[in-house]
Amino acid sequence: MTVLARIDDRPLDLLFHVEHVSDARAGAVATFVGLVRDHDPSVDGKVVALEYSAHPDAAAVLTRLAEDAAADDDVIGLAVSHRVGRLEVGEAAIVCAVATAHRAEAFEVCRALVETVKAELPVWKREVLADGSHVWVGMT
Repeated sequence: MTVLARIDDRPLDLLFHVEHVSDARAGAVATFVGLVRDHDPSVDGKVVALEYSAHPDAAAVLTRLAEDAAADDDVIGLAVSHRVGRLEVGEAAIVCAVATAHRAEAFEVCRALVETVKAELPVWKREVLADGSHVWVGMT
């Protein structure tokens, strides 16, 4: 089985993740790409960028989360990356690909992993607004 988990300050590539999990046994590869959007319903103002900061242990935590998800007997391959640094609107903040024999399992594991990463990965984001101000998200 193939498992990839990384924190990266470079742009994330969906095709790289899909190729990483490709396997002749796989009948499905489910993917997720989380993008920086130009708004946040809980904030007044237009979002122009996000700045992600990671705890020094973030890579180890992401690896553990990926390995836990890959322990599912249906998983043939799994790749997940989270971006850090400044991301402009439209750039990928997280990319996940999961290969299984059947689509239902691929979708289920991919979704569960993304939700777990969002809840447990020690990464923080600061929204940069068009007026030059910023708002930390998830710091409460």
